[in-house]
Amino acid sequence: MTGKLRNLILIGMPACGKSTVGVLLAKYLGYDFIDTDLLIQRREVMRLEDLIRTRGRDVFLGIEEEICSDLQAERTVIATGGSVVYHDGAMRHLKSMGPVIYLQVDLDVLEKRLTDAVERGVVFQEGQTLRDLYEERTALYETYADVTVPEGTGTLDDTVAAVRRAIAEC
Repeated sequence: MTGKLRNLILIGMPACGKSTVGVLLAKYLGYDFIDTDLLIQRREVMRLEDLIRTRGRDVFLGIEEEICSDLQAERTVIATGGSVVYHDGAMRHLKSMGPVIYLQVDLDVLEKRLTDAVERGVVFQEGQTLRDLYEERTALYETYADVTVPEGTGTLDDTVAAVRRAIAEC
């Protein structure tokens, strides 16, 4: 399995478990781990929510697109920000780096987990609800995913095991 996988790219809604699952997968595979949200924070020297609040949604999205489009890695699990799917060029670049795994979580589970969306740096449009965001992004996640792994009803170990089974086919 690991011999033919250059990288694994995780996409999905905020709070779906990309970072947590990504770290565990990286340990299992003996890969490095990158969280693109942390790359943005490091480059801009501020938290995502502060960046969005002070510089605006569009500036944040531009920075995210640049970071993800320029990313280079080998033998790495990459956890992306939930809004990366708004950037076709960045997604095409990420797909060229390895299979894209969509961690799919139901809206009711997401609503329980994501009680602090603004504090987490989630990118909303003016007046947009979590349901609106979920519906908008779900179609994009499905478009870019090579594999979809339903998540949210089992344990973290169940999710990691499901991703491991899915990548065995890659």
